[in-house]
Amino acid sequence: MEEHADKFPHQIENITAFISQIIVSYGLRLIGAVIALVVGFWVVGRIKAGLVKLMEKRDVEPSLRSFLRSFLSVALKILVIITVLSMVGVQMTSFIAMLGAAGLAIGLALQGTLQNVAGGVIILLFKPFKVGDFIEVQGFLGTVAEIQIFNTLLTTVDNKVVVIPNGGLATGSLTNYSKMDTRRVDWVFSISYGETYGKAEGVINGLIAADNRILQDPAPFVALSKLNTSSVDIVVRCWVNAQDYWPVFFDMNKNLYETFHQQGLVMPFPQMDVHIRQ
Repeated sequence: MEEHADKFPHQIENITAFISQIIVSYGLRLIGAVIALVVGFWVVGRIKAGLVKLMEKRDVEPSLRSFLRSFLSVALKILVIITVLSMVGVQMTSFIAMLGAAGLAIGLALQGTLQNVAGGVIILLFKPFKVGDFIEVQGFLGTVAEIQIFNTLLTTVDNKVVVIPNGGLATGSLTNYSKMDTRRVDWVFSISYGETYGKAEGVINGLIAADNRILQDPAPFVALSKLNTSSVDIVVRCWVNAQDYWPVFFDMNKNLYETFHQQGLVMPFPQMDVHIRQ
């Protein structure tokens, strides 16, 4: 009994020394890890704030701002946490390998979705079109109502909403009718054979000069384009401001039809001569 009683204080001393050694060995690491975590999160916040200011200065789309801000914040915080765990002594090799395998599996499962996300970022960053532009893409014609991370919403001329995935939009061809300030309006007007071309040309030039929406630079162009099977075709090309395209197009059709009729110029129409033999 006395022998065991003598060993007990010695064991207590060993346990105390072991605990002290652990505290000395890991306490400083733990304190350093906590400090690194706090400082790391503070740096992440400053980087995020700087990114927000930069995007506001560059006039980046609001939807892309929130996406990039949240994505960068999560990515940097994960990096800080991994660094802190490494400082404590946690072996991160297996954890990183597991995280990479999980990321690969998720990426394969969400391949189409991630392609749309990447397409949305490209569209919002490089701006091939913006909200309010009138575009033609994938057989649809309409005004861009909203650019989301996954999809772009178009409002057609008959007030339908078309949802188009961003992946195809970012990699495919599209026509943006609102990108340029001016557009060229093209017409082909026809007169019958036997009518005087110079008279028709004068009427057209008069209508062009009377419409102040038609720009004079570049100058309007009027020419005889084709001697067709049953008509003489006249091509007309004028430049207008983009917002005046359709009003000028329809007004010229109406005015020319009425003026040709008033001036006695005959506009041909399809007809067939039938000869009956006895």
